[in-house]
Amino acid sequence: MQAWIEERVKSLGAAGETSAVLTTVIVVVAIAVLCVLGNLIARKVLLRLVPKLIRQNKYTWDDKLYENKVFHRTAHLVTPLIIGFFTGFFPDLEIWLKRILSAYVTFVLLLIIDSLLNAADDIYRSFDISKTRPIKGILQVIKIIAFVVGAIVIVSSLIGQNPLILLGGLGALSAVILLVFQNAILGFVAGIQLTSNDMIRIGDWIEMPKYDADGFVTDIMLTTVKVRNFDNTITTIPAHAMVQDSFRNWRGMKMSGGRRIKRSIFIDVTSIRFLSEEMIEELSGIEYLKEYIANKRREIDIYNKERNIDVSVPVNGRRMTNIGTFRFYVYNYLRNHPGIHKGMTLMVRQLAPGPNGLPLEIYAFTATTEWTEYENIQSDIFDHLFAVLPHFGLRAFQDPSGYDIVSLGKKEVSG
Repeated sequence: MQAWIEERVKSLGAAGETSAVLTTVIVVVAIAVLCVLGNLIARKVLLRLVPKLIRQNKYTWDDKLYENKVFHRTAHLVTPLIIGFFTGFFPDLEIWLKRILSAYVTFVLLLIIDSLLNAADDIYRSFDISKTRPIKGILQVIKIIAFVVGAIVIVSSLIGQNPLILLGGLGALSAVILLVFQNAILGFVAGIQLTSNDMIRIGDWIEMPKYDADGFVTDIMLTTVKVRNFDNTITTIPAHAMVQDSFRNWRGMKMSGGRRIKRSIFIDVTSIRFLSEEMIEELSGIEYLKEYIANKRREIDIYNKERNIDVSVPVNGRRMTNIGTFRFYVYNYLRNHPGIHKGMTLMVRQLAPGPNGLPLEIYAFTATTEWTEYENIQSDIFDHLFAVLPHFGLRAFQDPSGYDIVSLGKKEVSG
């Protein structure tokens, strides 16, 4: 073809070096025109046809290939293929052209591999197993290996040496390589431990105070774990730190179907007393206490009569107290509450009294793990309990406020 072009040039009157230069210029322009046309066909035709074919079929994996620009990057191979076909036209530059084209093709192939691995991760994430066995860390290791090997191939192509020679030279730099990729190696090993031991999954709610992390895991990568906190900030935690340090994973709570309530009402001990007959009759009208009070009165009467106890003295024998009755009321109230999980631990207990009074602790589980519903259920329960405390002659303990001090001063002045 080059000879044919040269003959046409000579037929137009050009001769010698002029003919050779014009022939070279024409060939270069022809190659440039073919490259432009090839790119137009690849980008305007193929990249418009491919999306239509993708949308028409029922598969979803090819959508990920398009979204990650696998086809876009493949289109970059058109130019080096066209130029490679004409390298024989430039015998003086043929060797260097082939080296440069080889390096360019290798670089484009690396970009294609990168897009394919990204697409593979997106496709894998569409399956439920991706939450328990993420592969992003493994894919990142493959990328690193591919780019290292690709860089060696590119350099060897440009200098015209066998890639194995460069690979052999890397052995002497192994210490430097280990230092450079230290975090990657630690992260890779940690990632395998995290996934193989099922310590963490995408979507888990974790707490790691050391890194101010309190939120949901959004990504598990080669060297880091991303956590979206509840204030929508992102915390990035080194993967190896999650193996070396402790963190709390709330997955077990979510899987159990119940979230724990563990909170105390502090009772003023000066308000604790025996129940009088009038108060017993009044409390007997409460639905959750009717049966309890009837059974308790019968049990106490039998106990005291069998032992001939003089009940005219309040401290003799057994008597019902307001704190004990209230404790049973709270238990029965929770047992009948629709928001409390009936198949999990339910307990109302007294803790050791302290400077803030007698703690009456509620230990129960809600029937939901959703945060907002959980807080609403917990708040509703304690709203009710604080409101019914006076009906049992009990007072919640609290430190004196400014209002209490002012009220006390007014009483002393009026007195």
